[in-house]
Amino acid sequence: MESGVSGFAFYPFQVSEKYPAQFIKADITYSSLSAKLKFNFKLSENPEYVALVQRLQEYFDKIKGSATTNNWHVSRKVKPHQTSEDSFKNLVQESVAAIEAGQIEKVVLSRVRATDLVAGFDLMDTYLRLQEVYSNAFVSLISIPETGTWMGASPEILVQVSKERIFKTVALAGTQALTADCNPAKASWQQKEIEEQSLVKRYILNCFKRIHLRDYTETGPRTVVAGNLMHLRTDFSVDMKKEEFPKLGTQLLELLHPTSAVCGMPKETATQFILEKEGYDRAYFSGFLGPVHIDGESNIYVNLRCSQILEQVALTYAGAGITAESEPEKEWLETRMKMDTIRQVFRNEAS
Repeated sequence: MESGVSGFAFYPFQVSEKYPAQFIKADITYSSLSAKLKFNFKLSENPEYVALVQRLQEYFDKIKGSATTNNWHVSRKVKPHQTSEDSFKNLVQESVAAIEAGQIEKVVLSRVRATDLVAGFDLMDTYLRLQEVYSNAFVSLISIPETGTWMGASPEILVQVSKERIFKTVALAGTQALTADCNPAKASWQQKEIEEQSLVKRYILNCFKRIHLRDYTETGPRTVVAGNLMHLRTDFSVDMKKEEFPKLGTQLLELLHPTSAVCGMPKETATQFILEKEGYDRAYFSGFLGPVHIDGESNIYVNLRCSQILEQVALTYAGAGITAESEPEKEWLETRMKMDTIRQVFRNEAS
């Protein structure tokens, strides 16, 4: 992150040959704030630029005349599938038993749901609707050859480094619905959610201790809104100008991922439990993504509230933190609430 190379990072939950880490170098960037293109090279010194423009023009000429041609990349590594209610609830029970037996302290279980795309599905229109629904989240649309197309709205900062060299991360956990009768001012949290968020916070502090970072600012926990949901969040910040950590962003990105909020504790044991028991490959769900060193800033988010777009189906992912107090029905409903936020932009009934 501190190398000065501008680009966009897109990393999976677990890096593998099937799902490699992706870094898209930012040869050209566009800012919606300034409405300007920025070329990160000198055009006169790059003869490949003309060829690139020609290839782009040929591609758009090819797809514009066919309404049936998908204008997004589709991964051939995955087929439409989804997690059944019974298998998810049974795994919650198995996880609680493992926690009670002292094998793990917490584990985050996830599931996937397939949603048929409506006739005339428009990818960009869907992306714009998602921005409206999740106005205070990091809304993303990534389409990479062979890797496929992913759309999401993440409320969770993993690592942020500002122009002023201020490092930030958050402990985000605990979930309840945002309603007219229950808003951040009136939110009341149960012991299960408080404990879950506290574990994420403790995980971050342990990462700080591993690199002997002692001077940081902690704010929270407080209730925050993300779409139709509320969460508990604690913010951490470090003034990198005052600390002897010139590569703090990179160091903590390597330590934090995957966080307790998407994996569990202890990390290695929880990760192995997920890989053995969850029943599907998360791919890029619960990985991380975001712009790196764009205009001097890096903003990396956990890849949550996301869908993978296939030819005729969207695969939507969501997870829930399992502790000793977890109840299978409530965890199933929590994942459904999280899925509903992104599934609604596909204009399907939530179910």
